[in-house]
Amino acid sequence: MAHDFLWRIEKQVPEPGFIGVFNRSQYEDVLVARVRELVPESVWAKRYQAINDFEKKLTERDVTVVKCFLHISKEVQKERLLARLEDPTKYWKYNPGDVDERAYWDAYQEAYSAALHKCGTDHAPWRVIPSDRKWYRNWAVASLLTETLETLDPAYPPAEFDVEVEKVRVQHS
Repeated sequence: MAHDFLWRIEKQVPEPGFIGVFNRSQYEDVLVARVRELVPESVWAKRYQAINDFEKKLTERDVTVVKCFLHISKEVQKERLLARLEDPTKYWKYNPGDVDERAYWDAYQEAYSAALHKCGTDHAPWRVIPSDRKWYRNWAVASLLTETLETLDPAYPPAEFDVEVEKVRVQHS
C-alpha cells in the first residue's frame, strides 16, 4: 500500500539487453479494477495517463514496448473452456473463476476498448491480434516479435573471460 499501482510492474522491467514478457500487468488496474469496482472511477480513470507516462519513460530508456491484445470472441472462449473440462490433461488450465468473469463480458469489452483507445500511443501502440484461430494468433504474434527483434538486432553478450586462454585450459584438463 506504500507504493503506487505501477511499482510492482516497474521493478520487474528487465535490465538492458534482456527480454521480459508481461501478461496484462499494469492494465489489470484499468480492467479488473474497473469492471469489478475494486476502486472508484476517480482512481482508475487517472491510471490511463499514469500508464502512458510509465510506458513513455520506458521508451525514453530505450526499452522496446510491444503490446498485443489477443482478441477472442465470447463463443470461442466458451468452446475453449468446455474443451478444458473435456480433457483431463487440460484441467490445470481451467479456472472456475473464468466462468464468473464471463458474466461481465460486456463490461470487460468496454474496459478493453477504453484501454486500447486511451493507451495506444506513438511510443507504445497496441496491436490487436484476432485470436479465435490459434494458428493465426501464433503466426501474427511470432511475426510481430520476429520483426521487432530483427529491428533491434540483438547479439549474444560478449565473454567475460579470455576465450583463447579458456580453450587452452580445456585442452589440458
